[in-house]
Amino acid sequence: MTGELTAALSAEYAAIFAYGPIGVQLTGAEQAAARAAEAAHRTLRDALVVSLTGSGLPPAAAAYRLPEPVVDRAAALRVAISVEEKTAAVWRAALSATVDAQRRQALEALTGCAVRATRWRRFAKIDPITVAFPGKAPA
Repeated sequence: MTGELTAALSAEYAAIFAYGPIGVQLTGAEQAAARAAEAAHRTLRDALVVSLTGSGLPPAAAAYRLPEPVVDRAAALRVAISVEEKTAAVWRAALSATVDAQRRQALEALTGCAVRATRWRRFAKIDPITVAFPGKAPA
């Protein structure tokens, strides 16, 4: 087990924090998607807390900063995309540092982030709506 999982826990806490202001600016299907995304991140956070308990790794730092103020729908969609992309990058880094069940967890989390980011790009009418390698920093 490595610090990558602690980083993933920090990213999950930050994602949960971000979806509060995001959801306020959305309605209908977009708001439902924000609630579902927050719930997914809460599930990941809870699983990480359980798996890291007693590991000896330092606790995740509480440091949440939104990439921009969430003042309207457009900003909410941009922030949602950013949250999922950043969280995907952290989970991608955890892939190489984990094995077995933890690697499966990291892969499922990365996949979930990619799907949610795609959904937010679709709502925002961003083309292309997918990226070739989710979680990989652009070259």
